[in-house]
Amino acid sequence: MRVLVTGGGGFLGRYIVEQLLRRGDQVRVLCRNPYPELQRQGAEMQLGDVADRDMMLQATRDVEVVFHVAAMVGFWGRYEDFYRTNVLGTQNVIDACIANGVRRLVYTSSPSVTMNNVDIHNGDESLPYPAHYHSPYSATKAEAERRVLAANGSNGLITTAIRPHLIVGPRDNHLIPRLLDKARRGRLRQIGPGTNKVSVVYVENAAHAHLLAAASDQVGGKAYFINEAEPLLLWPWINEMLLRLNLKPARRRVPFQLAFYAGLVLEGVHRLLPFLGEPLVTRFLASELYRNHYFSTRNAERDFGYRPLVSFAEAESRTLAWFSDWLKSRPA
Repeated sequence: MRVLVTGGGGFLGRYIVEQLLRRGDQVRVLCRNPYPELQRQGAEMQLGDVADRDMMLQATRDVEVVFHVAAMVGFWGRYEDFYRTNVLGTQNVIDACIANGVRRLVYTSSPSVTMNNVDIHNGDESLPYPAHYHSPYSATKAEAERRVLAANGSNGLITTAIRPHLIVGPRDNHLIPRLLDKARRGRLRQIGPGTNKVSVVYVENAAHAHLLAAASDQVGGKAYFINEAEPLLLWPWINEMLLRLNLKPARRRVPFQLAFYAGLVLEGVHRLLPFLGEPLVTRFLASELYRNHYFSTRNAERDFGYRPLVSFAEAESRTLAWFSDWLKSRPA
């Protein structure tokens, strides 16, 4: 099968590319920087940006399936920058798929499209989009997801959205490194009492879900949550991970209301003074670290037979081993 993966050099995208190559697919990777290791494995590299409409038309030629993984991620940034990549870029992907007769488009979305400072217990795909968001990331991912699902059936295109939650694993360049960096500098603070439950997903399991969805005839126009079967108590899990990596756990606690309103104030200050960089906390980050948010994968199991490739015990072991080596390679 001829496949395009946008963002194929990123954390999740690279695992998707590797799983596709292992099963013998012809894989084209669209990314901003070269990745020689993927070329050595047999991937075709095309340098470009999803926000470039002509580039997307070129990248999707002679392709049967597109995995659109590329996105701007983060807790902070200008709305315009998130919109350019996450919304306009996704629209370019959709338009290019329709123009070139691509059969399937699998979009990497996020559970945060359903979240805005509310507790979610075993949520499913009936959850509505909130009226507003505290994060430009969530807002733009939600708009992009709507457009992807609305395009289902256009010129025979089958579209679906996969919502992996808190992806963890070796080569993570976002979530766990941020936690480890804060812990090493003594700046990690527990928000709330630490009793909140959250879903996480191992990166190889998230990639596997994308491949399964691309092969199913039941997914058209639908979104799916993907995570491990059981939620974690977030702060005990974080602190245990830090201890196993010989780092100090978060000892100091900050009340949620204080963290949330500090985030509101800091967001305003950093918008006025952008040279300050990223705020220490934002409303979105405070909510993520305090609220319950865990989800059911029942619909993914029913519609495309999702089952984890790797047990979570094994996933933790692999992740901790990789980050143990990662920490040794970085200055204290």
